[in-house]
Amino acid sequence: MSLPAPSPDDPPYIRGLNEPQREAVLTTDGPVLVLAGAGTGKTAALTARLAHLLWTRRAYPSEILSVTFTNKAAREMRERVRGLVGDAVEGMPWLGTFHAIGAKMLRRHAELVGLQSNFTILDTDDQLRLLKQLIQANDLDEKRWPARQLGGLIDGWKNKGLTPDQLDAGEAEHFANGKGQSLYQQYQDRLRALNACDFGDLLLHMLTILRTHRDVLEQYQQRFRYIMVDEYQDTNSVQYLWLRLLAQERKNICCVGDDDQSIYSWRGAQVENILKFEKDFPGAKVIRLEQNYRSTPHILAAASAVIANNSGRLGKELWTEIDTGEKVRVIGVWDGPEEARRVGEEIESAQIREGKSLEAFAILVRAQHQTREFEDRFIAIGLPYRIVGGFRFYERAEIRDALAYLRLVHQPNDDLAFERIVNVPKRGLGDKAIAKIHQLARAEGIPLLTAGARILDTDELTPQARRALGNFVGDIARWRDMASQLPHAELARQLLDESGYTAMWQADRTAEAAGRLENLGELVRAMEEYDSLGAFLEHVSLVMDNDASADEPKVTIMTIHAAKGLEFDTVFLAGWEEGLFPSQRALDEGGLASLEEERRLAYVAITRARRLATILHAANRRIYGQWTSSIPSRFVGELPDAHIEAETTMTGGASLWRANWSENADPFANVGRGTGRGPGWQRAAAPSSSFTTAPKRVVESRGSAVSLGNKGRDDLSLGMRVFHQKFGYGEIVEIEGNKLEIKFETAGRKRVMDSFVSIG
Repeated sequence: MSLPAPSPDDPPYIRGLNEPQREAVLTTDGPVLVLAGAGTGKTAALTARLAHLLWTRRAYPSEILSVTFTNKAAREMRERVRGLVGDAVEGMPWLGTFHAIGAKMLRRHAELVGLQSNFTILDTDDQLRLLKQLIQANDLDEKRWPARQLGGLIDGWKNKGLTPDQLDAGEAEHFANGKGQSLYQQYQDRLRALNACDFGDLLLHMLTILRTHRDVLEQYQQRFRYIMVDEYQDTNSVQYLWLRLLAQERKNICCVGDDDQSIYSWRGAQVENILKFEKDFPGAKVIRLEQNYRSTPHILAAASAVIANNSGRLGKELWTEIDTGEKVRVIGVWDGPEEARRVGEEIESAQIREGKSLEAFAILVRAQHQTREFEDRFIAIGLPYRIVGGFRFYERAEIRDALAYLRLVHQPNDDLAFERIVNVPKRGLGDKAIAKIHQLARAEGIPLLTAGARILDTDELTPQARRALGNFVGDIARWRDMASQLPHAELARQLLDESGYTAMWQADRTAEAAGRLENLGELVRAMEEYDSLGAFLEHVSLVMDNDASADEPKVTIMTIHAAKGLEFDTVFLAGWEEGLFPSQRALDEGGLASLEEERRLAYVAITRARRLATILHAANRRIYGQWTSSIPSRFVGELPDAHIEAETTMTGGASLWRANWSENADPFANVGRGTGRGPGWQRAAAPSSSFTTAPKRVVESRGSAVSLGNKGRDDLSLGMRVFHQKFGYGEIVEIEGNKLEIKFETAGRKRVMDSFVSIG
């Protein structure tokens, strides 16, 4: 199809579009896949296409199915189209999210799946309550087989488009030794009895109806002359199957998405859906939007070089007419606290030097626990910040629970702490038992913990409740005794383990559980920086009280996942180290597929920046109380030298990092190398053994200067053979305070801290 040349008589929605955008708007018939790179104006093209279908009367508003992923995106599309074609958009009943449209359809055909049209949609709390009832009815131990885990499995099965009778033996084995399928069926039966469904049912039931009732399928196939889908790379199996059925008759389906920004596999999204679009719809037109209107050439070149190492992609090359701008900076720092200090200094300097608003800055992290260092630092220097897409570190539920335990150990009169954790995790203390403790406390004017201890000597509680309360009260007393003997961070570790709180989250199989455990580890690590438990709790109180006004400009701190779709002038990308980014947990669980998704996450992170992107990596991280040597992320090694400016305590920059990464030294070296572009990776190889001589390091610690690491171990000497857990055996060739240069037998020369080696 040849497009008409741009003309002054073009409708207003066409004017200003570039050639590929015009093609996406004017190619109305047949299947179309619009590959829209980051910042290429895909929303403008999508809304213009919708306006074009209405303006040219190719379809009535009620004959267009336009699907988005969020209510916000649906509202934005409706408002944009209204601005282009007026009130015609008001007649579009089929513009909305997958779930909203699924619910609208299902209410019309509810009886076909055993429901009435006025069915209730359960929220998560109601769903969990129902699952707990089923677990108890099947005589299962809810501690071993938690309802939340079963709920996550059922949600996953529904995302895959699987009804209970479609589960294979392998899927059913995932819960209660093969009872998963039976429980899923019981859950669905119970929902029907209640005339209810959950969110997963909204599409699963409609998929079942479309598959089993040909007349209903043909009705919708005839109704929808055109189908448009936004963010197609984020569709899961049931959404994909639903769309494919609806589009098979007319095949006028236009899907807009970016295979390089598919980062939600943990929510069921399958990048394969967009990759096989041409196979699903033979003869499909593929249009690439590659002109970027957001970022500088250096930023785009860096992002493109990283994502080119993925094999699972359709491919495109972003370009821009924006001036060159600054290169992407790669900064190596000593540790996490220095990373936070450096970012804070850079932001303050830009404020003073260039008069930039704090709204122009964003810090993007791979994992939520990384925000803690930045929050503490910004509180210390008075730099306003906001956490987007989550709570501030000390406001998160698991952190507040852990702090409540610590507060009650430190101050037994803290009734609010007692109330929060007396039955967390579940101990069998029901509302009646807790009410009796409150009653005694009020009657005698004593703290709840004291009342709990006194009521144990009565028959007010059931034997089970008395036993559970006795264990809790005894644990608090025991931990108070230990507080005078153990370092407070070690006390916190032991308390979280012995209380069952850590085990509670370890047993949780939801996507959030692993992050909560990481946050608890970060909390314990944060405690080590304070002299006592009391000092730490005082610090937390000050942090929680320091809340800047809502309308004051703030630095944005958020995860990369939460940043998708956003943009900022200046972006700091923190923690680009192996094991943190890419996430070791993701690699262990998903192998090559997870590595490619982590790389897509890196691409998303870099392309959030309009003018300046700064990537930081630390040589050391303190994880669960242990200092761990880190090496830069493999994604750092994939950055193009011509477009980056490296600043690090290690000489040589990215070229030397790449030179030290051997393809053949590690069996995992080639994972994710795609078509062969980009470096290999050696897990044990540190980027360089040539460190510049750094001056004595000093950090601020609550107003006083504390020297770091100048006194070394007395039992080490030059030429001594030592062992390092990561790098193996080696010989000490240089000693500088507590830092050693060691020539390792297999890993070469490395710079490490003396606390990490043992005499070999």
